[in-house]
Amino acid sequence: MFLKFLMRRLLYVFPMLFITTLVVFSFILLIPGDPVLALLGENATAENIEQLRKQLGLGQPILIQYFNWVSDAIQGDLGKSIFTGELVHEAVFSRLSITFQIVVLAMIFSVCGGMFFAIISIFYPGSWIDYISRFLGNFGMAIPNFWLAMILIIFFSLKLGWLPATGFTSITEGIIPFLKGSMLPALSLGAVGTAQITRHLRSSLLEVMGTDYIRTAYSKGVDRWSAIFQHGLQNAMIPVVTTIGILFGNLLGATVVIETVFGIPGIGQLAVTSILQRDFTMLQGVVLVMIVMVILINLITDIIYSVLDPRIEY
Repeated sequence: MFLKFLMRRLLYVFPMLFITTLVVFSFILLIPGDPVLALLGENATAENIEQLRKQLGLGQPILIQYFNWVSDAIQGDLGKSIFTGELVHEAVFSRLSITFQIVVLAMIFSVCGGMFFAIISIFYPGSWIDYISRFLGNFGMAIPNFWLAMILIIFFSLKLGWLPATGFTSITEGIIPFLKGSMLPALSLGAVGTAQITRHLRSSLLEVMGTDYIRTAYSKGVDRWSAIFQHGLQNAMIPVVTTIGILFGNLLGATVVIETVFGIPGIGQLAVTSILQRDFTMLQGVVLVMIVMVILINLITDIIYSVLDPRIEY
């Protein structure tokens, strides 16, 4: 049954990928401004403009441009940057490793922080800890991540001088330098995720802890801590898994702002630069890769969901 479930999910991926390529290609064409004029300048002659337009393939019909782009993308060729001539797939994947490290660290903060506050809240219901957890859940949802990023920079970088305000150090160069350079952007990204997981897991745990099988466990002498971790947490995590999958896509999109604030040379900053330069070839590659990653993460989320609850297979 699991294999059939997996095959059905995979069959859904291919139409989604087709729609993704169509939407990405169409929306990029709607960006105002002519990339040829951006390259040559307003004083360029009509002959030079036409020559460069043919060189870039912009003179072909839209459908031909689309099918050429899709066929090349399937082979891993996303074209070349209009401005630098750099291969798009090389630029995107070199920046993607940086963004991925930041997003994974933010996910770790979100999951660990959310689970901690939710479990503590359930373990001490109605206490001041419970009220603080609920307050943080609501407060974290309301904070814009770029505002939090600037507050963290002012406090931890400018006032205390503990952490750098800009730049990035890869984890391959050492865990401590990586954490110092990535702590603030990861906290800025992970604050909303911590709030979301806290709220969803707390609500789910409250529902699970009131079920018959938990009361049966209590009647057999199981303490509250064991009831939460051994009996309640697995079932309570089912809706939270969906939240985590959606959260990954949200964090990936939020890096566009956070990487700009912290000066991190990731895929988000590459997207901003491409927009400002009207480098639509680079922007198409960036957006396509980001959306494909979100689709794959959602597929993995569905698989984990079915493992936690085998009834999903039916």
